[in-house]
Amino acid sequence: MTNPTITKHDLIELGYGHCTAEDLIKRAKALMVHKGFSYYENTRLGRVPVKAIEEILGIQLAVKPIEEVD
Repeated sequence: MTNPTITKHDLIELGYGHCTAEDLIKRAKALMVHKGFSYYENTRLGRVPVKAIEEILGIQLAVKPIEEVD
């Protein structure tokens, strides 16, 4: 089972603006902290679960899964 994650740069590639992408990551981190994941309080962390972004936006994102290396 995989839990895909997303960064600001991934959101920019999907067509979101720079500031919008940063804001979405910030909001997703706050959501994860609210859910009890204190790991996301780290200010240097810029990667969040795709599910958190989808929950904020209310839509499903079309993200490519990372290919596993054998």
